[in-house]
Amino acid sequence: MADDLNYLPAARLAEMLGSGKISSVGLVQSCLARTKAVDGRVKAFNSCDEAGALALAQDSDQRRAAGQARGPLDGIPVGFKDVIAVAGQPLTCSSKMLANFISPYDATVTEKLTAAGAIPFGRLNMDEFAMGSSTENSAFGPTANPWDLTRVPGGSSGGSAAAVAAGEVSLTLGSDTGGSIRQPAALCGIVGLKPTYGLVSRYGLAAYASSLDQIGTMARTVEDAALLLGAIAGHDERDSTSFKADVPDYRAELARSKGRWRLGVPKEFFGAGLDPEVGAAVKAAIEHYRATGCEIREVSLPLAAEYAIAVYYLIATAEASSNLARYDGVRYGRRSAKAKDAVDLYYQSRAEGFGDEVKRRIILGTHVLSSGYYDAYYLRAQKVRTLIRNEFTAVLRDCDALLSPTSPTAAFKLGEKSSDPLAMYLTDIYTISVNLAGLPGISVPCGFTTGGLPIGLQIIGRPFDEAGLLSIARHYEQAHGWYSKHPSL
Repeated sequence: MADDLNYLPAARLAEMLGSGKISSVGLVQSCLARTKAVDGRVKAFNSCDEAGALALAQDSDQRRAAGQARGPLDGIPVGFKDVIAVAGQPLTCSSKMLANFISPYDATVTEKLTAAGAIPFGRLNMDEFAMGSSTENSAFGPTANPWDLTRVPGGSSGGSAAAVAAGEVSLTLGSDTGGSIRQPAALCGIVGLKPTYGLVSRYGLAAYASSLDQIGTMARTVEDAALLLGAIAGHDERDSTSFKADVPDYRAELARSKGRWRLGVPKEFFGAGLDPEVGAAVKAAIEHYRATGCEIREVSLPLAAEYAIAVYYLIATAEASSNLARYDGVRYGRRSAKAKDAVDLYYQSRAEGFGDEVKRRIILGTHVLSSGYYDAYYLRAQKVRTLIRNEFTAVLRDCDALLSPTSPTAAFKLGEKSSDPLAMYLTDIYTISVNLAGLPGISVPCGFTTGGLPIGLQIIGRPFDEAGLLSIARHYEQAHGWYSKHPSL
């Protein structure tokens, strides 16, 4: 039975738990066995809380036996990107700076999931402080793509994507600052949803770029993504950027929405740099929507296409340099033993604790915010960000959603782009503008390259219309069933 559970969607596992066909303890044991069998090669997890997960599973089984189940997620293991706080568990951000830090409290999403009976299963590897597109910038070493262990899983939520793709857990949480959920989802052949900025509380999320970061869901199917989003969405007084929006039953909405949608295709997203196989697969997905009665419109996003990368790396690095100033060797985190005085303590602790990519972004962000450059770079970037947001608003006024590739290529080789930061940054060219505009976006599998690597279709929705976005994604998923294919580890 254990092998049969590895790739079942969470919604199906919930049914089996409800009927008594499986127990939560048995499910957790299956996940632990799978993780022990494959994670030595995949390296998706930084740590697993085996004893804690089994204890919570026993509690879940007792609730179900007493007829007191808390909902469909009760008893289902969930993996957490190692940037989201879980009380009593490591919170390392995959950095030497926080190598020994244990979170003293739960993030809001953690509180909501445990209240729903879900089981925090372990901490997932990531690019250090969420800075990267390949999960190679980790103090714990790189994560491998389960479809080809010589390739990257994407990033920065690469561990979250790889764990689902490898059959270790069915649900994970990631964070998305410029594509860090959708891009690894595409490269690993799973579903990755970045919600509208403000829909999910960021309280308990270690900050990278506060105006861009958003916690989101990674899962096998769109239905699973809807199930997990419904559990974590909603207003939170502890997060000043949290929006008071209605949270519908996203899973129920999937069954209700059958519309023939008006879908826009940004012409700039199909130009130079797009791998021909990726472009062909995405265009085939677009033709599916056309063939099923949807209206397909060519739209234009010239500002997003030309300026999103530059704007993102000015704003994100500026915010990162500010947010990471707290790691000074004094308050918490790594403290150098080599320091000669207080100033040297600050320098040495950061020099020892941060990796090269983090240092690169701090330096760039500090330069952007420095006297004489603030107006020329940071302020101008914020103005262009507003123009990009307005551009999306205008296009989505006449479209229910937009269709594009998620990533310009399939998964690339480990180390292939490590020496060329700009080439690495360009892997997020289709996703970054969605964060700048604060919009929801989802990546769903839409095929494979001739070499057997997954390809992702990105669907971009209107603000707080996750129900519509999920329905559009589900429409394609049900017709093709790419989610039923799995890597042979």
